[in-house]
Parts: sequence; C-alpha cells; structure tokens
Amino acid sequence: MASLQLEIVTPDQLLLSKEVDYVGAPGLEGEFGVLPGHIPFISALAIGGLYYKADGKTRFVFVSGGFAEISDDKVTVLAESAEEAENIDFARAEHARKRAEQRLAEKAADLNQGRALASLTRASIRLSLRGRS
Repeated sequence: MASLQLEIVTPDQLLLSKEVDYVGAPGLEGEFGVLPGHIPFISALAIGGLYYKADGKTRFVFVSGGFAEISDDKVTVLAESAEEAENIDFARAEHARKRAEQRLAEKAADLNQGRALASLTRASIRLSLRGRS
C-alpha cells in the first residue's frame, strides 16, 4: 500500500516524522485531507486538530497555525506550535481556558479581545484533542 511521509516541525523541534496512510489538517478555508498521490499544494493552517492514520490507528496533533506543503507523497507541516494529543497537559489547558473565559467576561478596557479569543480557542481545542488520545 502506498504511503505518505508526514513531518511536523515547530521553531523548536521536529515533533514528528512518520510514514502514514492519511493526513487531515485544519486549513484556513476548512479541513483538507491528503492521500498518497495527492497533487502538490501549499495551505495556511488554522488553529486546530491535525490527524493522521497509521498502523490502523488515528492519532491527533494540536497545531497553532502555520503552513502545510504537500509534494511528492510528503506532507510537511511548519507550525507555530504543535503537541501530540497524548502529551497535552490537561490541567494546564483547563487553566488556560478558564483564564481566557474570565478575561473575556470581565471586558476590561485594556483587553485585547483577539488575543483572548485565540487563547480560548487554543485551550478548547487542546482539551478536546486530549480527550481523544
């Protein structure tokens, strides 16, 4: 069976380099999927859950924006940050979610609403992915 090489890279590390059967990623225009033989393209990524199928299992990875390049049966993800679902610290993500919700509820004059919403989104997605691992 044909396969893809998936690499997920952050500014700090090569998070993952693995042969997989399928990749689903959160593009800015919506989720997209990649199978072996896919046409080459580049997509900006939204904050969300990337997933891949390998060895009969589906695994999830949190990505906080970035880009995906698909070329020659290889998917390269350059992410601002990324975490494999099983490594997400549930308590830390729950604390971040509550802190973001509290900031949004207070509606302080100096609140950067865009940053608070992004923080809430990241924490909520981390929590949902941690529950899938």
